[in-house]
Parts: sequence; structure tokens; C-alpha cells
Amino acid sequence: MLMTYVISGFAVGLLVGMTGVGGGSLMTPLLTLLFGVPPSVAVGTDLAFASFTKSAGTFTHRLRGTVRWDIVRRLCAGALPAAIAATLALKHYGALGQQIGQVIRYSIAGSVLLTVTALLFKSNMLAWINARPGRQLHGRALVAATIGAGALLGTLVTISSIGAGAIGATLLVMLYPRMSSAEVAGTDIAYAVPLTAIAAFGHWWLGSIDWTLLGTLLLGSLPGITLGSWAARAIPERFLRGVLAATLTAVAAKLIY
Repeated sequence: MLMTYVISGFAVGLLVGMTGVGGGSLMTPLLTLLFGVPPSVAVGTDLAFASFTKSAGTFTHRLRGTVRWDIVRRLCAGALPAAIAATLALKHYGALGQQIGQVIRYSIAGSVLLTVTALLFKSNMLAWINARPGRQLHGRALVAATIGAGALLGTLVTISSIGAGAIGATLLVMLYPRMSSAEVAGTDIAYAVPLTAIAAFGHWWLGSIDWTLLGTLLLGSLPGITLGSWAARAIPERFLRGVLAATLTAVAAKLIY
């Protein structure tokens, strides 16, 4: 079974490296559907997994100067309190209970569908915003919207472990359409480090992290991400994202039904 987890970690890492989509959209449903891991444990373990992998990514982006720290602070101002509030809510309602587990399962499905939307319509959203410069936010309205987006992401990530990847990047593009792709990626990863760390700590407090499972997933994912990043150059991005969107839609349907 441990080798199966290593292989699964490698497969998810490979897809993440090729598509850039956050591992939570793939790993959490995989653990829940294929291995029968309780939803709360799948979420907690994946959050701990993400906090390790995203820390390495942030270090690289910081060296390249592709992190907008002012935007990171705004996102964290909304995301971190929301993560704490969501953790306390899970504690109150019983994160390991069967009833709340079903709620988490539906939350995962909803977050997966949001990820699919972000994958398929990100370029259309950006084109719509760029065609209407008068509707772009500025000043205090932009700051407030960024903090609000952080709060939404903090809640989604803590409950489902999904949201800090494709959904977060799409929100950044909509709020800051002049940011370069590298800055969007770097900023999205950087704010997710404290968010996933706090959310993972909350799930550790709730007792919903499987540390053995976490170690085997990391063992497989690190070489997978490396190989996937190289393979991405040879495979058309549109094809990859289409296949991934179809797969995630099927996953969401399976989680619901």
C-alpha cells in the first residue's frame, strides 16, 4: 500500500508539473475516492503536503524577484483569519464526524468544479477585463477586493484543501490584469505558504493528518514535479488543460453522486 501512495504522489506531481494546477485539486479527490481516506484526513494531509512543496516554490520565485509582496500581504490579511475561523468551525462541528465528513466531501466537489471553471475560462475572463479598463478596480476598492478574495480562498483551502492553485491564480489575474504570468505564479504560491501552514496546523490540532501517508506522498511527488516540468515543454498546454478539466469534472460528479 505504501508503494501505491508513492506512485500516486509521483503521478500527481507529474500532472502538477505539466499543468501548473495545484495538487489539492488532484490529490484530495484521489485519496478520498481511490483509497477511501476519510475526507477530513485527506484534506489535512494534503494541506501539510502543500505547505512543504509550496515553500520550495516560494524560495525559487523570491530569488527570481517574481513575488508581489504587497499583494501577498493583502491576501494573507483575508486568508489567515478565515483559515482560523474555518478550523474553529470544523472543531465545533466535529471534523472527524461522519456528517461533517459529508459536508467536506461536497466542499471538495465544489472546489474541484471551481478549478475546472478557472482552467477553461481564465483567458476569456482576462480578455473581458482588458476590454473594459473602466471596470477595473483601483485604490481602496482593489485592496478590499483582494482581502475579500483572500478570505474566500482561506475558507475554501481549509475546508477542502483546494483553491490556492488555479482558483487563486484566476482571481489574481482578474484583480491585477497587468501582472506578468511569472508574478501571478510567484504571488499565488507565496501567499499559499502561510495559508496552508496555518490550515495544516489546524488540522493537526483536529487530529486529521496522516503523517505516514504524507511522507510517502512527498517521496513520490518531488521527482514527479521535476519530470512534469520538463515534459510540459513537449506537450501542448491547451491539450493538457482540456484533459485535466474533463478528469476533474468526472471526479466532482463521483464525489457528489
